[in-house]
Amino acid sequence: MHLRTAVLRDHRPAPRRRRGTPATYLQALARGPLAPTLPRSDRLRSGGAPQDRALYVCGCGAAFHAPVSASVDCPSCGSDQTW
Repeated sequence: MHLRTAVLRDHRPAPRRRRGTPATYLQALARGPLAPTLPRSDRLRSGGAPQDRALYVCGCGAAFHAPVSASVDCPSCGSDQTW
């Protein structure tokens, strides 16, 4: 004897999400993009000069900013910060 079980399901359609009306879509298009896009060269120029200073941390515990270099002396203890 084979037993068959039926799964009772609610056959109502899922509620639909309400989308924006076509008028709001057209208004958003009329406003244009949120931020004007600049060509890559203009973005690079507006970014400012390159950062030529770095944060160094000495073994004595002092942290300091100094120009980027292969060897920097710690202003606190005077030890060489070579890498």
